[in-house]
Amino acid sequence: MLVPGDADAATFDFTVDILSAAAGGWDFRGPYVHGKPGERFLYLTWGDHPPSAGFTMFRRAKLHLSPLDPALITRAAAEAHRLVARLALTDARGGPRCASVRPPDLAWTAEPTS
Repeated sequence: MLVPGDADAATFDFTVDILSAAAGGWDFRGPYVHGKPGERFLYLTWGDHPPSAGFTMFRRAKLHLSPLDPALITRAAAEAHRLVARLALTDARGGPRCASVRPPDLAWTAEPTS
């Protein structure tokens, strides 16, 4: 999903499968999930998309999934619920948020889908 860099807000809605891990706890899968088991994460990617050319990445933010509280994942995995991440898209200097993003700059919640 492309969102202009100067937008007031951006919402990205996509599916991540939450699976029981072989060693207990949870694992994550899906087309937007990266990393090996126990080190899963999502990327938010910043880039240029001029009308005459394709997308060129210049920065990305890494949102870690594996360190999340298992109780939070259990609530998010319940029927009619979802896992939600909230973060500012800019850093303290006003540039695009990048590198690994962890609390308190990133807040995860389990919320009803309706």
